[in-house]
Amino acid sequence: MAYAKVLLLPLSLVYGIIIEFRNVLFHVGILKSRNFSVPVICVGNITVGGTGKTPHTEMIIAELKKKFRIACLSRGYKRKTSGFVLAAPDSTAREIGDEPMQIKKKFPDIQVACDGNRVRGIEKLLAQDCPPEVIILDDAFQHRYVQADKNIVLVDYNRPVHEDCLLPAGRLRENANALKRADYIIVTKCPSSLQPIERRILSKQLKIKPYQQLFFTKLGYGAIQPLSANAAPATPSPASTILCVTGIAQPGPYLDYLKHFTPDVISLKFPDHHHFSAKDIRQIETRFQQIKKTEKYIFTTEKDAVRLNICTLTEELKQQIYYIPVIPEFIQDKKLFLNEISEYVRKNKK
Repeated sequence: MAYAKVLLLPLSLVYGIIIEFRNVLFHVGILKSRNFSVPVICVGNITVGGTGKTPHTEMIIAELKKKFRIACLSRGYKRKTSGFVLAAPDSTAREIGDEPMQIKKKFPDIQVACDGNRVRGIEKLLAQDCPPEVIILDDAFQHRYVQADKNIVLVDYNRPVHEDCLLPAGRLRENANALKRADYIIVTKCPSSLQPIERRILSKQLKIKPYQQLFFTKLGYGAIQPLSANAAPATPSPASTILCVTGIAQPGPYLDYLKHFTPDVISLKFPDHHHFSAKDIRQIETRFQQIKKTEKYIFTTEKDAVRLNICTLTEELKQQIYYIPVIPEFIQDKKLFLNEISEYVRKNKK
């Protein structure tokens, strides 16, 4: 692996030059960023893979929807459609992507839309009969054609950006110095035992500027949810076996959490944002049938549940599948963070 990384470093250098040149073009105004008449809040990151972006976006939506009309705009990664799509009650993950589908399912009363061209997407949202008062941009920190009013950037505690390198040798979409464009930086997936001195060290490593605020969150989990409305409630005992089916970038923390119920957790991994085929479903069913214990369950992530729910599943299999929502927990200052975002929207909405 280390040898492959060394071979890829020249490509990372070329990639970095291209990204820096593009940023310079935006900085000097040759490439233009567009401002809009309503507050635009961007939630993004500078790495590929999971930083907990969707749960944090949901947390912000849950707070702002109490007072404002909200729209959430995403590109809809790995959707099978193109252009602008406004989510309807019967939209599927294939049409709008798994993350927008999860958000729409959780918040059916807000507008959720997809468009790879975020400027066009915002224009179409604002042209609706009842336009939003605030727009949340999902995963658009690198989409600089939109001038977001507030940039919230997430970094994974377990993958320090100052120790990483650019794609394809590393996981960085941009150099770590791109964090200077952020208004808020949230270090996610922190250990519960994170000490004040560690927070100060991270602040120095991330080179936090006077105009920025740094927050820390850890992974929290909600109640166990069934995929089928007809399924019985599930609380796995230590004697049970769990088949954990995941199609996310970093399933490790979820697997670790499941081991709080039972040490017998079998992992069946698929690629990130994977659309499950009939062959995949047969594989899941076969692996589940091979488990000899009477008490056995299939657990998946909330994001995977969105994609599994549109597959052709037997009712018997569907009743065995459960998921646990991820809920970010601030180590401190949650109220400060949410109040600042809400107050900014209140003062600037049209």
